[in-house]
Amino acid sequence: MSKEIKIYTKGGDRGETSLLGGTRVPKYHERIEVYGTLDELNSFIGLLRDQNIDAHYREILLEIQKKIFVSESRLAADKPENLQRLPRLTEDDISLLEQEIDNMNEQLPALKSFLLPGGHPVVSYCHIARTICRRAERLTIKLNDKFSVENEIIKYLNRLSDYFFVLARKISSDNNVREVPWEPYK
Repeated sequence: MSKEIKIYTKGGDRGETSLLGGTRVPKYHERIEVYGTLDELNSFIGLLRDQNIDAHYREILLEIQKKIFVSESRLAADKPENLQRLPRLTEDDISLLEQEIDNMNEQLPALKSFLLPGGHPVVSYCHIARTICRRAERLTIKLNDKFSVENEIIKYLNRLSDYFFVLARKISSDNNVREVPWEPYK
């Protein structure tokens, strides 16, 4: 029987935390910022998944949550040898998002302008998830300038933000909510 994980360790009481592998870093370290933002996104996806949405969307969101957790753990690893036992993102994970985007887009009218977020709470949640994902993507790219980040993670986040945008549009359509185009000169 495995030992229960203790929630508090008191190790962070002085503003530091451990990376996966044991290296101590300040809680504002670039890696912590990136996987903390992914954790924020993952939590928000949980809220989105808890809404009254199609079961297929809930299944895909659960799969996305698992992949985000994989990304978090890989970004938290302090040394390449600590990555060897961890699951990884693959091109198949990215392809799944692309397939979902394409399937939803086939059922939507052509996009002719930028859209203002809103119109329905679930649509707004999708847009918030999209913007958190974009922030995570920016932070991951910035981290990659200093530490090597697997390209699949960056690609996955890029595709994932697109997925949330199209999901927002599809949920608008499913709920007969009018999309509001941005009209820059009105």
